[in-house]
Amino acid sequence: MILATGQNKRPGRGGFTLIEMIMVMTLLVVLISMIAPNLSGFIRGRALDSEARRMIALMHAAQSRAVSEGMPMMFWVDGKSGQYGMAEETPPTAAGDPKAEVLQAADNLQLSVVNVGVNAMTTFKYAGANVPAIRFLADGSVDEDSPHMVRIDSADGTSLWLTETKIRTGYEVQDTAN
Repeated sequence: MILATGQNKRPGRGGFTLIEMIMVMTLLVVLISMIAPNLSGFIRGRALDSEARRMIALMHAAQSRAVSEGMPMMFWVDGKSGQYGMAEETPPTAAGDPKAEVLQAADNLQLSVVNVGVNAMTTFKYAGANVPAIRFLADGSVDEDSPHMVRIDSADGTSLWLTETKIRTGYEVQDTAN
């Protein structure tokens, strides 16, 4: 077989043209602009859910500690500062409870306490002020004067409720106050 001279075998293209690159980048920008608003809402929703779960975990820790130490524990909520925590009802020393915990809610969340009963609401002295508190008794139950609900509101208008269980043994997360 004889090849004719002058035939030039051109190797295959090794890259993309500028037009192809611009088209792909334009497509990516359009997709990202459509997805980004939904993604930010998802992230905000996760912050609300995460804070509710963190509060429930601290409530369980306070309840467990009340049972194991045989002493009432307080889970308090300061809606003004966005802080919440747990501590012994009456610390053994003037220095306070060495095992007390204080947590700060995310900046875009607002905490509030709702008491549905006619009884006076249990309070705890924190940072010089009396703040609403849930009192876990030494048998693990919730004191009858404790608030029945804690509401967590997000800046976008969504909220979650931590409501007392029917048998007064703790709290659970709900989407509504019912």
